[in-house]
Amino acid sequence: MHFFATACAVLVPLLQVPGGEHGKPDVPAFTLAELKERTFDFFWDCAHPDTGQIPDRFPSKPFSSIAATGFGLSAYLVGIENGHVERTAAASRVLMTLDALWSYPQGDATTGVAGYRGFYYHFLTMGEGDRFKKVELSTIDTALLMTGVLAVGSYFDQDDLTECHIRTRARELYERVEWDWAMQADGLMSMGWLPEKGFIPARWEGYSEAMVLLILAMGSPTHPISDESWACWCKNYRWLDFYEPHLNFESLFGHQYSHMFIDFRGIQDEFMRERSSDYFENSRIATLANRDHAIRNPGGFVGYGEWQWGLTASDGPPYGTSTRLAGKKVEFKGYAARGASGLRIVDDGTLSPSAVAGSLPFLPELCESTLEHLWVEHHESLVGQYGFKDAFNLTVPGGWFDPEYLGIDQGLILLMAENRDSELLWSVMKRSDPIVHGLLRAGFSGGWLEPDTAPSPGSQAAR
Repeated sequence: MHFFATACAVLVPLLQVPGGEHGKPDVPAFTLAELKERTFDFFWDCAHPDTGQIPDRFPSKPFSSIAATGFGLSAYLVGIENGHVERTAAASRVLMTLDALWSYPQGDATTGVAGYRGFYYHFLTMGEGDRFKKVELSTIDTALLMTGVLAVGSYFDQDDLTECHIRTRARELYERVEWDWAMQADGLMSMGWLPEKGFIPARWEGYSEAMVLLILAMGSPTHPISDESWACWCKNYRWLDFYEPHLNFESLFGHQYSHMFIDFRGIQDEFMRERSSDYFENSRIATLANRDHAIRNPGGFVGYGEWQWGLTASDGPPYGTSTRLAGKKVEFKGYAARGASGLRIVDDGTLSPSAVAGSLPFLPELCESTLEHLWVEHHESLVGQYGFKDAFNLTVPGGWFDPEYLGIDQGLILLMAENRDSELLWSVMKRSDPIVHGLLRAGFSGGWLEPDTAPSPGSQAAR
């Protein structure tokens, strides 16, 4: 919490611009509790009734997303703690989901399977749970699924039959993943594999959302990757002066995803120790840099400012469409990883509430006030039954508002809002042996990892 103090001292004079100032008395008041309840309902209502798979998006529901399914598993814990669902009902839903994941066929066939060597395909068909079209076997999306698997395995610690089965199944799913198989000769992990072609050329190297992937792989008791993996991952880090010096990655989700599950406050690897920083502080600076870019607005996009910002991976106006702005052509990118850093700027005027909500733990007052502004100012077009829809773009003539909710962005909103309120997911994952072991193997120390503060080993689901 110590990093909040400096930011809050600077921001307190600014936080006098609540959404309610816009004179819209018919709009329901914004609270984080209301946002969390609506977003939780997305996962509870939209999960497949027989498999628990979470759709990639709603209302279209074209296929399920394994990452969103992992976020859904974690969302049920938020629902329990906030009184939205009974523990027994959530436990039954969780066990159904885990059993379905375990039962889906695995193998190297091109069709009729959900995964291979414990990994899962990025998207699965909603009903049968097999590979959707020709998508890749995804290492990062499998990791995001497994964070949810480990979270429920850690949380459900009672002795009744359902919770015992949850812990067993969670351990089996995680320990089945052959992380070491995905490592390449250069010491880096492949981003994915296709049965038609083998490993795809892209590797995980340099700072991004995949920190949690490497930590899960290093913490595996059955298929761990090598001791040198973290050093190989860090070799292409870029510490640049953008807003202020920090480890750069342009899209905010890259600064947020690993923090959904791991409390990086006060723990450091070698890279951060050398710079007297940590990854939590780094994400705080990256959030302020993202906002600063919107305030400066070098592209001249409509609507950017101190209360309308948030560049991240999101939907956008249809790819290939365009408009003219100040005599220049602006081409829209559809779904894209938008962002701003010293590495590059990817910006077409599209903003996403998930970018703001995903930084709630880093800058709680600023982000909550920004969400309130968006809730009130654009309520009719941007807010619905399940909270914030995915994105909007005011540079499009007449304004463009996404009709869809995206499962992964709904998960980011809910889990980071809960970490801001109660640190729930952080606390749950501190009791997970693979997370603790992975961090220690990667060279992290300090803070809650110190012997007098670290959780005692041997009591977790993945033992």
